Amino acid sequence: MTAHITEWLVDNAAWADAQPRLSVLIPFWRDDPARLLAALDREEASTEIVLLDDGSGDEALAQRVAEAVQAARLPVRYVRLSANEGRAKGRNRLTRHARAATFLFLDSDMLPDRGDFLRAWTGLATEGGPMVAFGGFSLDQTPVTREHALHRAMALHSDCTPAAERALQPEKHVFTSNLMVRRAVFETVAFDEGFSGWGWEDVEWAMRVAARWPIAHVDNPASHLGLDRAATIAAKYEQSAANFARVVAAHREVVSSYPSYKVARLLRLVPARGLWRPMIKAVALADLAPIPLRAFSMRLYRAALYAEAVR
Repeated sequence: MTAHITEWLVDNAAWADAQPRLSVLIPFWRDDPARLLAALDREEASTEIVLLDDGSGDEALAQRVAEAVQAARLPVRYVRLSANEGRAKGRNRLTRHARAATFLFLDSDMLPDRGDFLRAWTGLATEGGPMVAFGGFSLDQTPVTREHALHRAMALHSDCTPAAERALQPEKHVFTSNLMVRRAVFETVAFDEGFSGWGWEDVEWAMRVAARWPIAHVDNPASHLGLDRAATIAAKYEQSAANFARVVAAHREVVSSYPSYKVARLLRLVPARGLWRPMIKAVALADLAPIPLRAFSMRLYRAALYAEAVR
């Protein structure tokens, strides 16, 4: 039986009387969102912020976050959970604390690229604006390090794309890292809490939304500061295989157009996957191998994992 999850709330002085046009919803797990909170707090905007500590269990972190919340000028609520409940459930919970008619999901390891980031979003949140919009993300403010070189190369290749390019496949390029959603949309289509671990819950949500509302893509990016080491990327891909299978089962007609699905289907025809798949992973993790080769190998390793989910 699943234990009941308790939540503790910390509101700052500005929270009680605020009437925001936009609720910024920021989940985190063992990451300190204080830098992002400080960046948002520099703006004058009709905005509230809700932070969710998804069961980090770190008392020192909780104290730092509570102090940052109390010092903020914008209205902020800090929700702390007694245990981790996961990406989909946590984001659904965040919306229940939001008071505005429009939400902005923002990951805690992001940092706005422009000084009017919130004002641009609140401008879109007015009546007549898009029902759903993704602002994109960049690596403009992300430190360049050797240990994150592989993730940087892969992100620049597939994720850091302009709005016009993302709009060609609007549901595919939706991530909860910088996503505006109207309350009316989310009350109809929430995140599927059947997803666990890392990956695909945001894209699957966008597939369901796209069947009913257009998804807009705009250029209001934030930098992704939390790049991963190669071993962490591989571990996340391994976690995501079950989630990919869930997406295929529900949306095969959509996901079958994705390169990851097409390559996975081809790799399913190759025998002895249990023998050659670890070799591909080893190349992706090899620090001395060229980055383009490692990036290709990591994408191939992901497709080899996903081969188990396609027919």
